[in-house]
Amino acid sequence: MATKSNSLDLPIEIDASRKPPLGIAPAAFLRDYWQKRPLLIRNAFAGLQSPIQPEDLAGLACEEGVLARLIQHDRASDRYSLRHGPFAESEFPGLPQQDWTLLVQDVDKWDADVAALLPAFDFLPRWRIDDIMVSFAAPGGSVGAHVDQYDVFLLQAQGHRRWQIDARADAPQDFRPDADLKLLREFDPSHDWVLGPGDMLYLPPGVPHHGVAEDACLTFSIGMRAPSAAELMGDYIDTLAGDADESLRYHDPDLAPPRDPNEIDAAAMVRVVEALNALRMNDPDRLGDWFGRFITVYRAAGEVSAGHEPARSRIEIEWDLQRGAALWRHPWSRMAWRRAHAKGRAASLYVSGQEFALPARDAQAIAGAAELDLAGYSALSEAGRECVLELIAGGHYRLGLDEDAGAEEE
Repeated sequence: MATKSNSLDLPIEIDASRKPPLGIAPAAFLRDYWQKRPLLIRNAFAGLQSPIQPEDLAGLACEEGVLARLIQHDRASDRYSLRHGPFAESEFPGLPQQDWTLLVQDVDKWDADVAALLPAFDFLPRWRIDDIMVSFAAPGGSVGAHVDQYDVFLLQAQGHRRWQIDARADAPQDFRPDADLKLLREFDPSHDWVLGPGDMLYLPPGVPHHGVAEDACLTFSIGMRAPSAAELMGDYIDTLAGDADESLRYHDPDLAPPRDPNEIDAAAMVRVVEALNALRMNDPDRLGDWFGRFITVYRAAGEVSAGHEPARSRIEIEWDLQRGAALWRHPWSRMAWRRAHAKGRAASLYVSGQEFALPARDAQAIAGAAELDLAGYSALSEAGRECVLELIAGGHYRLGLDEDAGAEEE
């Protein structure tokens, strides 16, 4: 490791061999590093064998509906070019031997073995995790020096990548005017590492970084959902406006004769604030329900829809469960739950923007289970089972036998 300066007492590099994947207790990581400072974690996934191969990633990038990008770097001009997929299979053999990167979003939705990495990040709220993006880079491949406005864990899965970061608080973040990508105009790294398979770099939002492939390599980026204030406000205001009572209006029963009838005076502005405050979600349950619906839709790249086949009856579904079938959640189905603030109210389960009032035990069980077998289904209350049946009808579960578990979602 090459370091210019580091005034922090906390280490910026740690070996996780004895305590994967963070090398320290999750509570200590969240207290000392999360959204505060970077951390290089050697051997976070010691002995990792990549669950996906470069040719698999290339094949996925050719599929309709998959978000894929190809970035090439011209060293002579220091220019980066960007193309979006889907790509033709014939394009890949003609690519140069170096200086290009293929990036595919949401690979955890398409590949169950990649998704199997996510439980290792259960020290974070699952609804905060957006996706696992997988990138393949030829030697020298890079996307340029840039910043992300969300937390990310960069897990090296195959080959080696050199990561440089600028961990200084005053690191410049102006963008280059000559690039399709948001690349930094200046980048002066404070740290320089080469990561091998199983090593992982955590970066909080706003840390400039630059990754360059030392050899042909695969990197997994576990990125977080971090809606901007503008995105939150936009959806919040749309919800307020949609639910607003028409009788709530600007009013001035205390109106006095104005000094100037053309002036918007201070008293008028007080009444404007009062009118806006009347629309606020002062009820924490109403506010929580809005956020639960919002966050289970935010940045969703795929949709869940009911199948074309006739819906199976409850008797048929329960009969199949008794015979050993299971309900597998659709990979694009996002779930979270929340305890009600008011006593006596049911908890809420949020599923891809929908809301279901359920006992807390049911909401927790459904949100936490990627698969429901007979035992899990039977443990639910009648309300919980009705909710599951409604979700099946909406396409959020597929009914199948164990030997079909690896089958691709239709």
